[in-house]
Amino acid sequence: MRFDLIDLRLFFLVVEAGSITQGAAQANMALPSASARLRGMEEAIGLPLLERGRRGVRPTPAGDALMHHARIVLRQMERLRGELGEYSKGLKAHIRLLANTAAMTEFLPQALAPFLARHANVDIDLKERLSTDIVKAVAGGFAEIGIISDAVDPGALQLLPFAVDRLVLVAPRDSLLAQGRRIAFQDLVGQDFVGLNAGSALQDYLGEHAVRAGHPLSFRIRMRTFEGVCRMVEHGVGLGIVPETAARKCQRSMAIRSIRLTDGWATRHLSLCMRGLDQLPLHARELVEHLAAQAGTRA
Repeated sequence: MRFDLIDLRLFFLVVEAGSITQGAAQANMALPSASARLRGMEEAIGLPLLERGRRGVRPTPAGDALMHHARIVLRQMERLRGELGEYSKGLKAHIRLLANTAAMTEFLPQALAPFLARHANVDIDLKERLSTDIVKAVAGGFAEIGIISDAVDPGALQLLPFAVDRLVLVAPRDSLLAQGRRIAFQDLVGQDFVGLNAGSALQDYLGEHAVRAGHPLSFRIRMRTFEGVCRMVEHGVGLGIVPETAARKCQRSMAIRSIRLTDGWATRHLSLCMRGLDQLPLHARELVEHLAAQAGTRA
């Protein structure tokens, strides 16, 4: 059997996404071409590699074995690109970075911009995930680097400090709630909320804690951005829970006020996670060192 790097990368992306359509898109490949390649791989070994169902695809036992080796090969290729990239401006290195909502929107744009400006031969594949899913993905080799909260068990992954993310309640400036400086989540029972769109890692995190407290959140509307949430709050549509950094920005131009949540889960310490710093390709290692070096500025 002969599988080239395009085959292995396509198969890897399809399994990671759980969808041939999404995997093909991430591989920049037309769906018919991707399907034909996957069928060709299965014909080459005489065994099915994917179980196809209504909710997507998952690897068969043979597919699991191929996925294991594809991960190793692709990881080595990334290390090769990273190291040779120091000598060749035309050779691109790719870094897969997974992060939760707060890291994606509040910390990474400012942190990543100077790194990418200095490394023209590096591309970063940045995706939003729940911290629990990030741990599994990094441990399984689906991503080189993750940013997770201290609410999850990192297992054997190596951690480095990244930022402190404090969640706050935002309310209209002239409301009674806005007169206080701190509030417990349980004191918000029965209030209407403005949330983020379904699929947001932060919204899923808040939903989990609301269910544990026995008070599921009631949303009047969901928005795509923290700015959108705060704008709705300003007009009295409902309350919002957003990172303190986002609330501070919005308070400059909106009639809202932030109130700190006293619940322990509302203050999260974010960490960079990886299988091991010495196991990373050169450029991924440089990115981790760059992000870790800025941790002290995010207290």
